[in-house]
Amino acid sequence: MFFTKNWNPDGHHCYVTGGSTGLGLEVARLLTQKGAHVSIVARNQERLDQALSQLKSERKYPGQQLHAYSFSLYTAAESAAALDAACTKHGGNSPDAVFTCAGAARPMYFVEMTEEDLRRGMDDAYWVQAWTIFSAVKQMVRQKRKGRLAMVSSVVGYMSFIGWASYAPGKQALRGLADTLQSELMLYPDISIHIYFPPSILTPGFEAENKTKPKVTQEIDDADDAVTPDIAAHAFLHGVQKGHAHITSHFIANLFRASTRGVTPKQNWLMDAIYDMLAYFVAPIWRLSVDRRVRAAREEHRAHLQKQGFFD
Repeated sequence: MFFTKNWNPDGHHCYVTGGSTGLGLEVARLLTQKGAHVSIVARNQERLDQALSQLKSERKYPGQQLHAYSFSLYTAAESAAALDAACTKHGGNSPDAVFTCAGAARPMYFVEMTEEDLRRGMDDAYWVQAWTIFSAVKQMVRQKRKGRLAMVSSVVGYMSFIGWASYAPGKQALRGLADTLQSELMLYPDISIHIYFPPSILTPGFEAENKTKPKVTQEIDDADDAVTPDIAAHAFLHGVQKGHAHITSHFIANLFRASTRGVTPKQNWLMDAIYDMLAYFVAPIWRLSVDRRVRAAREEHRAHLQKQGFFD
């Protein structure tokens, strides 16, 4: 089939949301270097202009089409309009590949969240990607075209811990969407779905989330374990090129992928069996270390809430 392995983006139209910074920009750069026609979408026009200038300096061929579009992607209508605008430059045809890298996180204690925080969390973690996939699938099926759809979840899309109550549900929902489409898109054998579960990535978004991230969450989510955007982008694109349904790029994520796989297609029968066996022993130990840190933070947390005037 079209998407089984070793896909080459050279000459294909690739559509990247969140393409003005962070992981999205690095994915767009890699695709450009590999000869793809790249459309990037984000809200901030100034950052889009800077990103587009960078992409143009990294063309593989003079004739590569590189375009940037300023749209918000938080509704079905806006996401469809953004996709249509990009496709206009390509004869109205749907993209050959869609990479949804847009999103944000605002980790905090659940008891300090407002209704808006919880709703915004789902928008930033789920809907900002899901609406693009919603539009792209319809377009690809309607036009009877080949295509790849690649979403970005997170390691907390497999598991979660303190501080991620507004973010992890959306990332886990993306996994549910990807696993469902993994089945449903078999009706259209030339369309594939992929989802990446990266660790923390050292982007401006990571710096922003640390402003609201509880101290205990920062201790568990050690910045020393974070990866640079270029490393994450290489792993993401490599997984898509290989046709992996779930894409992981470091040891802990591989353990959680193998041990929570369900009926998701395996990447490697032998290695997944080894990861699954290791997870049987390692995951409970990791969880115990997390629980120990949380319990140790009880008094500090109570003092924090007291200072914030949370208690009556």
